[in-house]
Amino acid sequence: MSAKHVAVLMGGFSSERPVSLSSGNACADALEAEGFRVSRVDVGRDVAKVLSDLKPDVAFNALHGPYGEDGTIQGVLEYLQIPYTHSGVLASALAMNKQVAKSVVSAAGVPVAEALVIDRHAIGPEHPMKTPYVVKPVNEGSSFGVVIVREDQSHPPQVISSPEWRYGDRVMVERYVYGRELTCGVVNGRAMGVTEVIPVGHNFYDYDAKYAAGGSRHVIPAAIPEALYARIQALAVLAHEAIGCRGVSRSDFRYDDRFGPEGELIWLEINTQPGMTPTSLVPEMAAHEGMSFGAFLSLLVEDASCGR
Repeated sequence: MSAKHVAVLMGGFSSERPVSLSSGNACADALEAEGFRVSRVDVGRDVAKVLSDLKPDVAFNALHGPYGEDGTIQGVLEYLQIPYTHSGVLASALAMNKQVAKSVVSAAGVPVAEALVIDRHAIGPEHPMKTPYVVKPVNEGSSFGVVIVREDQSHPPQVISSPEWRYGDRVMVERYVYGRELTCGVVNGRAMGVTEVIPVGHNFYDYDAKYAAGGSRHVIPAAIPEALYARIQALAVLAHEAIGCRGVSRSDFRYDDRFGPEGELIWLEINTQPGMTPTSLVPEMAAHEGMSFGAFLSLLVEDASCGR
């Protein structure tokens, strides 16, 4: 029986192109080692023709950011009827829009922070919300464009309304949540382990903390109370199901325990295309369960389908 032909989709043209290339090549290497026949596709505007010519059995989606995880490439794959990994059109679009995702999971019972969405040009000299707060693009990943406004800042940062801003005009202004960064993956509807992410030399888990060597330290299992650990797992599954995710997702949380072990747990966002290098968070969670990187990717390939 011939090996299954997998087209690994990577690169693209979002701000997260370098991250996607890293994920894609790591996945392609691992899938080849597992015995799959792999084609590496650096996604351009001609991706439909490229895939029509390749005729793969499965498309492994290693794209990140707009066009890759917002339902766009998923729609192309549905049109071509090529089975693909990760979430489908609707779930991808919902999860990518932070405002909509918060509304959906909040209605399902997941705790979220107070927020409002406004045009960045409408942010004048007065704070749109009591400090501290966070300003973030509505449709970006990898912490691109995230600005933390501290208590001692007398006015909103000028960068938000400046011509240099490259992340769209609609921004979310969200109450800043103090505390520890915790994250939990969900694969095929089942919660994985909870990881604490500790930025090293960074104020928060920004782009460099995520991807630069030594930018952060991952602790799995997170050293938190057992009940909290189980609650995070349950909420990650609840968010995964509420959004309608398939394959793998990762939910990020903040846990403020400054005033006691009960603390405040807040869901931040869900990632339907989490990083996929051997040292990325979700593959580390799989390794913690005794699953190799290649075996984990094989699981996602075997789950691929249309109509997701």
